[in-house]
Amino acid sequence: MTILSTTILLPQMQFHARHGVLPQERLVGAQFTVSLEAQVRFDEALQSDSLEGTVSYADIHQAVKEEMATPSALLEHVAGRIARRLLHDFPLIQALKIELMKQNPPMGADIPSAGVRLEVKR
Repeated sequence: MTILSTTILLPQMQFHARHGVLPQERLVGAQFTVSLEAQVRFDEALQSDSLEGTVSYADIHQAVKEEMATPSALLEHVAGRIARRLLHDFPLIQALKIELMKQNPPMGADIPSAGVRLEVKR
């Protein structure tokens, strides 16, 4: 068997957080969705059935949750913090794709969400 790609997926994680430029956004908060793809070589876990051969998606979720709890003005800044934290905490992660969406953004438009996508590699 030839392994072409190995990725850990955490789609549509939901958080209430206090990110935004407007003071009201920081005070009241809003709903956010974070979708994440982490390229991790988990070849060893395929064979061993051992967590040591991969990255725990529960641990990834906890790190994202902690970063979402720290208020920021810009979603770009939050996405950057999440990326730096995950690359620091989990050496097996080789690349990340993070999509961070704010639900019902206060921008005077009839739009369900707005956000950013960040792709990084080591």
